Amino acid sequence: MKKLILATAVAITCMSSLAQADEPAAPVPDNALSFNIGAVNDYRFRGISQTRFDPAIQGGADYVYNPLGLYAGTWLSNIKWIKDTVNSANNGTSGKGSLEWDIYAGKRGDIGGGFTYDVGGLYYYYPNNNLSATGITKNANTFEVYGQIGYDTAYFKVSNSLTNAFGNWNSKNSRYYDLSWNPQLAGGVILGLHVGHQTINGNQSNGASNSFFSYNDWKVGVSKTFDDLAGITAGIAYVGTDATEGAYVTPDLKNTGRGGVVVSLAKTF
Repeated sequence: MKKLILATAVAITCMSSLAQADEPAAPVPDNALSFNIGAVNDYRFRGISQTRFDPAIQGGADYVYNPLGLYAGTWLSNIKWIKDTVNSANNGTSGKGSLEWDIYAGKRGDIGGGFTYDVGGLYYYYPNNNLSATGITKNANTFEVYGQIGYDTAYFKVSNSLTNAFGNWNSKNSRYYDLSWNPQLAGGVILGLHVGHQTINGNQSNGASNSFFSYNDWKVGVSKTFDDLAGITAGIAYVGTDATEGAYVTPDLKNTGRGGVVVSLAKTF
């Protein structure tokens, strides 16, 4: 999701910079529909690799009703973490669930004084996932509501799960805090700075605290839209977390929250 939002923001900023000062601004349509497609060398969600450090193909669609600031959209990506979690349980069951399908809707607008808001809900759907086969967790599907306050190119966002969070047992009302700043530099380059904190609420079925799975994450990166290359947006970022060793791992026990470089290509049309 973050890569989609950043790519869209970059494209809008760069297109606006091409407008001549003496030309009237183009009218904003009441209804706007856009599509996006992209690829990354490693899909990171809140700092954690979802693809075992392998590439992902991603894409989606967005609709905006501008008079009221209403929007809705969907986004998809291949993943590996559910299969890895089930296969690592050593219960003879093969993991299922190689797709993340996000469905979201909300409302955004101006508050005044340069401040903006964005509120909505997002459902993370993992078709055919069998995460419950581990015996120590539940279905991976997760629904979050979120609220965001922005100023200029910075924003603070809080997301709260109304279901168990990504399969963690008894984890309703887990939260993610997101503080980001994306200023434009020279030449249309966008600097992306982010820090976040994921809390996993509640306790596991054996009584162990879910706080074992809470962590901080961060990102530093740059991106740029190239109009002479069909409007493709390219980005590179360093992503890292302080996730506890053993909390998020591949079947061969590699830490999926370890620091790494993420390279992305995306196009919105």
